[in-house]
Amino acid sequence: MTAIVSGPIFQLGYVVTDIEAAKADFARHLGVENWLIMPDVEFSEGCEFRGGPSDHVAHIGLAYAGDVQLELIQPVRGTSIYTEFLDAGRTGLHHTAYLTDDFDATLARAADAGLAVDQKGTMAGGLMSFAYIDGGATGSYVEVMHLTDDMRAMFDDLAGETGRNPWNR
Repeated sequence: MTAIVSGPIFQLGYVVTDIEAAKADFARHLGVENWLIMPDVEFSEGCEFRGGPSDHVAHIGLAYAGDVQLELIQPVRGTSIYTEFLDAGRTGLHHTAYLTDDFDATLARAADAGLAVDQKGTMAGGLMSFAYIDGGATGSYVEVMHLTDDMRAMFDDLAGETGRNPWNR
């Protein structure tokens, strides 16, 4: 059987109810202090939720713990896989993310394996494509991402001197 994705985990994504409190906990307990916080990120044009149009907003935070990118997601409005996670009484680790150089082929392998894509889209004017695939028995999602060179450069800047992205290892 062909793996849907391979390579190192690029990102761990956490859904939280209070991004500032989560950021403070990461700093206090794990030493992760340099966060890029993006308030009110809109997931609408170019995004889908369960096969239909998406229209939700979330605060997003990004940081690095060594060579792993961390993402904090605080839903603000609308319905998404993030609000479903919170509505189920859950907070915390929501997904692991992997990079792919062939986004369409990766989604085709997921479909061939019978795995649903519950949310997907493009962001930042097409600099990034993403899809959340049902993680099955893991109880969390697998996110696959395709990044342009410009987005990779932005993540390299964010990683600073303490982290390295997979394309630099």
